This record gives sequence, structure tokens and C-alpha cells, in this order.
Amino acid sequence: MSVQRHGQCLCGKVKISASSADSKVGACHCGMCRRWGGGPLLAVDCGTGVSFDGEQYIRAFRSSDWASRGFCSECGTHLFYRLSQNGQYIMPAGLFEQADDLVFDHQVCIDSKPGYYSFAEQTHNMTCDELFAAFAPPQ
Repeated sequence: MSVQRHGQCLCGKVKISASSADSKVGACHCGMCRRWGGGPLLAVDCGTGVSFDGEQYIRAFRSSDWASRGFCSECGTHLFYRLSQNGQYIMPAGLFEQADDLVFDHQVCIDSKPGYYSFAEQTHNMTCDELFAAFAPPQ
């Protein structure tokens, strides 16, 4: 199920509106996500229907051949992981207001998860190889 969600960065300079955000939260344990945020990325698939107010504060870094990562240049808040092929936004769950309906249901790159944390929820888990086989653009 998808719903409209609204949120903002820590300083409020960037406001976000996602017209069809998923109601499921996933965790990515890959090394880049952990380096980017100091732990797993807990994120929501927001599709391509995302708009921003305060775009002048958004900076993006192309972190791989297939995606870029965006952040607020004022406060540093992580705003998105955007797939280059289709413009799909994967956005940190913590950005969104009134998110009590979100359900944590999947983890990706589970084979990269370090031993110093774990989640209690039963989730669908994929290794990095399984994730790339399922979703990576053809080379």
C-alpha cells in the first residue's frame, strides 16, 4: 500500500512530499550505507513521485554507477538514495512525519551486516548478490 508522506531535513530548509510512498521499511546493511549513516539505512521506497521545497539546499553525490545519494547542504541530513536508471527514490524513514503506520519487513545485503547489531523483527532477507540479481540494471 502506498500513501502520501511529508517530511523535512533536520534544519527544515528542505521539505519533502512523496506522493506514493510505500508503507514498508527496509534496512540496507551494505558497507556504503553503513559508512554513509553510521549504521544500516532504514528506508522507504517512495517511487518517482517525490518533490522538494528548498532544492537549492540539496546536494547529490553519485555513489555508484547506478545511484546517487542526496543530502541537505545546510544540516547534512540524508535525504535520498536515487536510482539513476528510473529516478526512483529510496528515502530514510526518519524524514517522515506521522509514520506510525510503517512496518519493518525486509533487509537487504544481510550478508554484509556486522555482528554488533541485529533486529528482532522477522523479515524477508536478501544477500547483496540476490539484491543485485533482482534489481540491478543490465550491464
